Amino acid sequence: MNIDLATPAMLFPAISLLLLAYTNRFLTLATIIRNFAKDELNNNTAAQIKNLRQRIQLIKRMQIAGVASFFLCVLAMLAIYLTYQEIGSWIFGISLVCLLYSLWMSVREILISVEALDVHLAGVARKSKHEEC
Repeated sequence: MNIDLATPAMLFPAISLLLLAYTNRFLTLATIIRNFAKDELNNNTAAQIKNLRQRIQLIKRMQIAGVASFFLCVLAMLAIYLTYQEIGSWIFGISLVCLLYSLWMSVREILISVEALDVHLAGVARKSKHEEC
């Protein structure tokens, strides 16, 4: 299969938007962590901290893989531009693998995020039961 210069270039907008979304997730998580001390629901502190640490690690991996994908995509374009077609195709393939890994980490982070909301809701439910009694 012959890949021309336009093929890797098509990923530019997608990867850029993906990295922006990952950065927004990171900033949201950072805000949650900074406001954690102000949280009134300290019954689930250990579970919440564990969850936040897992999410931070996943977001770090997502961002690294996304940046690696972007870097390799540019490198593939450079190789194709310099008429190293086969090398450019291989680099582009590796770029796609990095992008897939990044997306998989994103799915895992979303699943952990849902668990975090469940922990938070459990604390709210316990607090409301105590207030009713």
